[in-house]
Amino acid sequence: MSRTAVLILGGTAEARELASRLAVRPDLRVVTSLAGLVADPAPRAGEVRIGGFGGVDGLAGWLRAHHAAAVIDATHPFAQTISAHAALACARSRTPLLRLERPPWTAGPGDDWHEAGSLRAAAELLSSAGRRAFLTTGRQGLHVFAALDQMWFLIRCASPPAGPLPAARHVIVARDPADADAERAIMTRHRIDVLVTKNSGGALSAGKLAAARQIGVPVVMIRRPPLADVPGCSSPGDAVGWLLRQIS
Repeated sequence: MSRTAVLILGGTAEARELASRLAVRPDLRVVTSLAGLVADPAPRAGEVRIGGFGGVDGLAGWLRAHHAAAVIDATHPFAQTISAHAALACARSRTPLLRLERPPWTAGPGDDWHEAGSLRAAAELLSSAGRRAFLTTGRQGLHVFAALDQMWFLIRCASPPAGPLPAARHVIVARDPADADAERAIMTRHRIDVLVTKNSGGALSAGKLAAARQIGVPVVMIRRPPLADVPGCSSPGDAVGWLLRQIS
């Protein structure tokens, strides 16, 4: 029996859940594409490919060559480049595209958030926000904080950071724990007085926000960048329903 190819642009917990839901169907060939930025990605169901496609033309060519019935973009909310490439490649190849994106976090009672539109804008806010910063913005773009020589930084990212880093720093190579107590212990031990993070949303890394609220640490929250205007949903279940309608 021939199987219908579906491409998931992955890298998130929602992408893993979606692949698990779809891979049990014998009529589907589920391929998850990962950028390869994390050295030891979590296992997932179905086929996995690592690395880029070679731009918009490369992705459109892959979709045609594999007769892909649909693409589900379940990348990180800040993965602008691949989302833009997906929108253009799907338009060129006439492949249906859905954006699966978790809702952003919103500030609640007790939160002290200071929004920034970029990493550089966040760095500009820090001089008036604290002296010991906890950076959980990922491994890329940390060079914008390197010039802040009056601050000390605790940097946590899933893989070793690259490029210039602040001189006064301690690096933790690990994923964010979901547990607020663990995050509170880290912030207390390192005497953190400001948290810097991206508004990625989701429960898996929200523990740091609860911890900051509990101990009164302000948060510099980086807003999500604008993405291509394509159909979207916020849950893997909704994405499954959309896909089944495309191939029925």
